[in-house]
Amino acid sequence: MREPISKKQGCKLYNDQRLIGKWHKNQYHIIKELGRGATGTVYLADTKAGLAALKVGQDAMSITSEVNVLKHFSKVQGDHLGPSLIDVDDVETTSGTYPFYVMEYIKGEEVIPFLRSRGGEWIGITIIQLLGDLDRLHLAGWAFGDLKPENLLMTGPPVRVRWFDVGGTTKLGRSIKEYTEFFDRGYWGLGSRKAEPTYDLFAVGMIMINCAYPSRLERKDKDNLKYLLTQVSQTSMLTAYSSVIKKALTGSYHDALHMRKDLTELIGHTSFSPEKHMVKKRSPVINKESATVNRKSYKKRVRRQQKRSSGIGETVLVASFLLLAYVLYLVGQIM
Repeated sequence: MREPISKKQGCKLYNDQRLIGKWHKNQYHIIKELGRGATGTVYLADTKAGLAALKVGQDAMSITSEVNVLKHFSKVQGDHLGPSLIDVDDVETTSGTYPFYVMEYIKGEEVIPFLRSRGGEWIGITIIQLLGDLDRLHLAGWAFGDLKPENLLMTGPPVRVRWFDVGGTTKLGRSIKEYTEFFDRGYWGLGSRKAEPTYDLFAVGMIMINCAYPSRLERKDKDNLKYLLTQVSQTSMLTAYSSVIKKALTGSYHDALHMRKDLTELIGHTSFSPEKHMVKKRSPVINKESATVNRKSYKKRVRRQQKRSSGIGETVLVASFLLLAYVLYLVGQIM
């Protein structure tokens, strides 16, 4: 049975459906639904140029706004801030005419599984990349608004965080038009829903927390800030970043550049090491009565710790190279 058309999501398309744009006559073969939000539904489509993402909505004003954002991104930052725009048109159906646009299909890995599988040090490196893009977005006069892991992908090699849905992007100074509760400071009682850099940076802090708590925490009746910071302090994945997360949640960072600077210094500091924030295990007690048994046990544990340290060392080394490459990229952009 076919689902009814949603006024928020616009036209409902179906797998294997073929459509032709009303004005430009470009043909699209719908493969599957990728996601849906307040302003429309995104589908994976096959085109004569290859795979693309097609978003169809109900409100022409909302679709036009998103198209203008994508056009602006392409002028300011190339294809790093968001997907490149391919086509804008209308589709005629038996239930009416609906606006749609086609954009670059970004293929990658979901952020949370990616970071959880690689360790806490990767959180900082990924967030540094994201903050660089957010800084350029804010300077262009926009807030991302609905910033969450579902709107981000890890692509590469080289490893790069990309965002692909600009449905919540809002002009600075206006009210946020689309948000997800967990990443919304208003939901936690920690600020307004005004589109400004601090709104997005709060969401960045919550994305970091989400990495350690993928099932997502639930707000309390009071003292939500204290509750969130307590959760941060209780996981070795986040304790190294606790000072940065606290500033992000309390609105202490007025722009993404300062948050990125703090994270860069934190990662580059010689005392920063994921091993420092791991729970220490007691060394086995060696006594005369069980010297032989405990000595063997001790040696086995030492070998395991050496292997573990070696693996972490390799990860930190890779992370350092990625950070160096990113810094060189930024220097190149400035020059």
